[in-house]
Amino acid sequence: MIAQLLLTALLTLVLVYAWSAHRTVPIIGLLASSAALAGLYFVWMQEHATALAALVGIGRGSDLIVYIWVVISLLIMLNLHLKLRLQLDMITRLARAVAIDRAKESRREAVPRENVARSRWAERLARPRLNRGRRSRCHCRVAPDFKSRLTWRHSPSPRRFA
Repeated sequence: MIAQLLLTALLTLVLVYAWSAHRTVPIIGLLASSAALAGLYFVWMQEHATALAALVGIGRGSDLIVYIWVVISLLIMLNLHLKLRLQLDMITRLARAVAIDRAKESRREAVPRENVARSRWAERLARPRLNRGRRSRCHCRVAPDFKSRLTWRHSPSPRRFA
């Protein structure tokens, strides 16, 4: 009798949950409420569970309820697994789309290569030519005014790494 009261309380809580879930997801609410009502029926009418078990070829009613519970649990786990895989696929597609959009946006903001090459050429023409002066032993070119303006012959341009 104590087990019947405990199971009745738990199944009543499942009914309350099914009623609240029915507003958001009607199919889940319907399935949960029907399972809770069937559970309440078989908790109080155990002879009917045994008769139904004998009808389908299972010895006891409690075994039938456990088998049905295992099948329902496996179906729920399969459903959750499929939803999780679908969400992971959607996240992958979303991340890919965001990465492509950011790459396109950065290309739009970047200066085209032709303009970069022209600006470098214009800078070279505007710069005073430093190779008119004497060369020092360190392979640097000294400006004709012999001040501290040195340009290294083998040093990379700082714009290449920007």
